[in-house]
Amino acid sequence: MIQFLDLQKINAQYAEQLKTAASRVIDSGWYLLGKEVEDFEKKLANYIGAEPSQTIAVGNGLDALRLILRGYIELGEMQEGDEVIVPANTYIASIIAISDNRLTPVLVEPNIETYNIDIELIEKKITEKTKAILLVHLYGQVVWSEKLEHLAKTYNLKIIEDNAQAIGAMWNGIRTGNLGDAAGFSFYPAKNLGALGDSGTIITKNYELAKTIRALGNYGSERKNHNAFRGVNSRMDEIQAAFLSVKLDYVDAETAILQNIAEYYCNHITNDKIVLPSFDGRFDYAQRPVSVAERSRSHVWHVFVIRCKQRDKLQAHLTKHNIQTQIHYPIPPHKQACYATTPLAKLQLPITEQIHHEVLSLPISPVMTMDEVQTVVDAVNSF
Repeated sequence: MIQFLDLQKINAQYAEQLKTAASRVIDSGWYLLGKEVEDFEKKLANYIGAEPSQTIAVGNGLDALRLILRGYIELGEMQEGDEVIVPANTYIASIIAISDNRLTPVLVEPNIETYNIDIELIEKKITEKTKAILLVHLYGQVVWSEKLEHLAKTYNLKIIEDNAQAIGAMWNGIRTGNLGDAAGFSFYPAKNLGALGDSGTIITKNYELAKTIRALGNYGSERKNHNAFRGVNSRMDEIQAAFLSVKLDYVDAETAILQNIAEYYCNHITNDKIVLPSFDGRFDYAQRPVSVAERSRSHVWHVFVIRCKQRDKLQAHLTKHNIQTQIHYPIPPHKQACYATTPLAKLQLPITEQIHHEVLSLPISPVMTMDEVQTVVDAVNSF
């Protein structure tokens, strides 16, 4: 069986370092808000190009987005009922973060080629209540442009990055997570930088926002027993910080492996029933080979997503060939039961719905062998 993602094998590569890190934390007797978290914040900030004091380790990726928005509310830059533009085809966490803060999510259709939010459609959705654009670098591909920056400046909008899937990706030499005003990271175990449990991080260019968020995530407390806000408990454990510090050293090397596999898929899957990923709208991999020189850091391939009108039959075909696949994501957010009684349920979003009916994610991981990659290619081509 070719696993979709073999986390045991991925983490086994660094087992001795991870065990050493775990022992260090256990022996320290300090398990929350300690040196390991502080060191990881500094290390991640250095990798992203951000300020350590404005890098805040939190409990998970959803909390990261929630706390960014809550921070803006506490600073008086947003209030209940304000609107946040967000891609319609994202994972639901992006939208939950908005609605949990009693803000209004305004869904925008994606570009059918890149699956990222269609920047050309954003301006039509801006109203007097719009306060932010929450971007999602979906599947690991950067979404950014000079037009986006111009829109944000013209309408005085915050740009918040959901960087859960794109750590290490770059746009014009700047890493995602350091492009907008603030960014949320997820280190869920299956991410390109995955913990051995839940954890996340926030990075922002705004010192006051960072200070507010750091307090909000610790019961609203800037110093013990003094609570400036009605906060929450969202703190990265010391042991997860220690694990992440180990694994961060290998992110770029693992990304290069993912890019090689993605390139091989794109150059060797030739079945005309399959729609291959479009790389930032620039390259049509199915029509010509792609050189290493053309490969860019603007896609880090968190998942390799194809489309097929007979998606369910294709998935069954690959299962018969002992190949695990996943669907990211089978139900779009506006069709989820949790939003059935909200205005989102009434939206007509044909591109989003088409994508969710057709997408299928093939196995891609830094521990796949080329024999396994070729097996996947052969099985897809035989469908």
